[in-house]
Amino acid sequence: MYSIVILGSGNVATHMFQALQSSKTCSVIQVYNHKRSSLLKFENSVPLTTDISALKPADLYLICLKDDVIESTAEQIKTKAGIIAHTSGNQGLLTSPKNSGVFYPLQTFSKTSELDYSTIPFCLEANSEENLSLLKSIALSISQHQYEISTTQRQTLHLAAVFVCNFTNHLYAIGEDICLQDDIPFDILKALIKETSDKVQSQSPSEVQTGPAVRNDEKTITNHLKQLNSKDYKAIYNLMTTSILKKHDKL
Repeated sequence: MYSIVILGSGNVATHMFQALQSSKTCSVIQVYNHKRSSLLKFENSVPLTTDISALKPADLYLICLKDDVIESTAEQIKTKAGIIAHTSGNQGLLTSPKNSGVFYPLQTFSKTSELDYSTIPFCLEANSEENLSLLKSIALSISQHQYEISTTQRQTLHLAAVFVCNFTNHLYAIGEDICLQDDIPFDILKALIKETSDKVQSQSPSEVQTGPAVRNDEKTITNHLKQLNSKDYKAIYNLMTTSILKKHDKL
């Protein structure tokens, strides 16, 4: 049984706690956060601490904190015998601990959303083969999808993920706003969103691009720009349209 201490209490920490606790070969033995109020959701499930010097001995210390504090947190616990790993897509491999690693789940996490953890790809990196092997064993207890990924590759994946997830979701939010301006329920668009998402599961996104930009339908594009009241939305529409035109050699 692998013993694990989680440092953090946000979205990633919450889901990693749930995923690891459901594993037959892992046990979360402690959760740390510097604010006691942030730990309340864990209080009936696992020992808690706000004192980083009071962390229990463990096989893995999983830092699920924002990038800005990962290095400083690792520095405070660098003498621990277990592997000190973080879950960041952009942070490099830690240099201060003797045993360091990366345990990056490539997924979007919200506290209110349930996930099938077995489908999540885990991107792994470590400073030794022994440490990598342990991280692989822990990841395998959650998901069959695990990859040995270098820091450079992981940072590239994280950049791509921002486009396909964060930026795409923002476009959903803009679409919702446009609908609400004319009293149209956003739900009407959900079948379209699902079909668009389903297509890229088996086909190249470039090959299934549709819409007025890929057709170079200038009249429709001009009408759309006239409809938009927000300068920001106009700028985004123009930028996306130009990018699609260039991608498909329509300029």
